[in-house]
Amino acid sequence: MVPVSRTLAATSTAPLREALDGLLGGLPPKQAAQAVDRLITTYRGETPTGAPVLRDRADVAAYAAYRMPATFEAARSALAALAAAVPEWTPTGHTDVGGGTGAATWATEATWPGPRPVTVLDWAEPALRIGAEIATANPALRGARWQRARIGDALDLADVDLVTVSYVLGELTAADRTAVVDAAARAARAVVVVEPGTPDGYLRVLDARRRLVEAGFRVLAPCPHSDACPIVPGTDWCHFSARVSRSSLHRRVKGGSLPYEDEKFSYVAAVRFPGAPAAGRVVRRPQIRKGQVLLELCGEDGALRRETVTKRHGARYRAARDADWGDVWPPSDED
Repeated sequence: MVPVSRTLAATSTAPLREALDGLLGGLPPKQAAQAVDRLITTYRGETPTGAPVLRDRADVAAYAAYRMPATFEAARSALAALAAAVPEWTPTGHTDVGGGTGAATWATEATWPGPRPVTVLDWAEPALRIGAEIATANPALRGARWQRARIGDALDLADVDLVTVSYVLGELTAADRTAVVDAAARAARAVVVVEPGTPDGYLRVLDARRRLVEAGFRVLAPCPHSDACPIVPGTDWCHFSARVSRSSLHRRVKGGSLPYEDEKFSYVAAVRFPGAPAAGRVVRRPQIRKGQVLLELCGEDGALRRETVTKRHGARYRAARDADWGDVWPPSDED
């Protein structure tokens, strides 16, 4: 994703992975696999419900193995894009709505290191208990409040600098999704919404984006503008990719052999204060061909365009060869 995200990859995940290894070491593989099968269906967005998805400790442990590393990387990429747009800003407080075991909370601390008041809200008590247990591995999160709350139309949030709503809207009814986004807009100076990078996930983000703009927010990422998205729903969808390193335990639970996986996600980051969105953003994986790079871009004019960068462009060509899906374009250091 954006360059600031890459610099965090090696260091910020180590305490989280160690905490997960300690939590999941004694989980029977068969029990984990059964819970993972059910969670796969849920997190594809096929079963929105009015009840918590994570029902007991086994569910939560399986979720932590199956989803938490990927959710962390996606949330961290979105937050890094926000940080790049407002480099002088650091949130003084954070509320994580539907935070479960706290992946977005870890991602926020990785983006802006240091302790701050943190509240994690979720309706699944087992998730909150395990989230608090895992958080003891991170000194900056040991003072976080893990609070049970219904994530829906009764949600009432205290005023705070940053609200994250990460991988939860797909679990809610349409009415509850609207209520949660509106509650975040009333309470926060900055809101970051992250959903799976599927067509349905993109539509949920698109609706949240629209509501935030109507509430007076300015979009800072990934869009270089706050106008309507130029992508016509049903023809394509805006999403990005974050690489997730798998631990041996993670590979065992997920049944994979590769040391990594790519998490596809959609997101929006919007604020009530000044910021500098990118002049453009790479919205598809760059196509590197002999002597040229093809970039698909979303621009500050609210339109999609393709830019072809060739060797004759010198430093710009070298920057294009290094560009990644989700990066700001043009880079500020291309010369």
